Amino acid sequence: MFDSMRMLSNLLVGESFPSQAAETTYHVICLILLVAMLICAVAAIVIVLFQPGNSTGIDALGGSSETFFGKNKGRSMESKMKKWTIICLVTLAVLAIIFFILQLNAIWGIIPD
Repeated sequence: MFDSMRMLSNLLVGESFPSQAAETTYHVICLILLVAMLICAVAAIVIVLFQPGNSTGIDALGGSSETFFGKNKGRSMESKMKKWTIICLVTLAVLAIIFFILQLNAIWGIIPD
């Protein structure tokens, strides 16, 4: 797998790493970051899909009444889902920034061909 990634990166970028260890480390870190970003993105999508909408919609016309306990129960679950959504999205943003920074040639000592 690493051979094909190395060949593809050399073809596209036309640059070589100073050592085989640096190249392997680069590919492993990039793969780990991509998998972590994928997990965070899927988790955020699933959490957002499970969250109920904020608008009351047609219920406001019928005068539906909720009890005090029903409202607080819904809010606690909603607040947990919103908190986890924020955590997933902030983690995704931080991982994306780290991934971008690792693409800089100076960090790895990449020598242009």
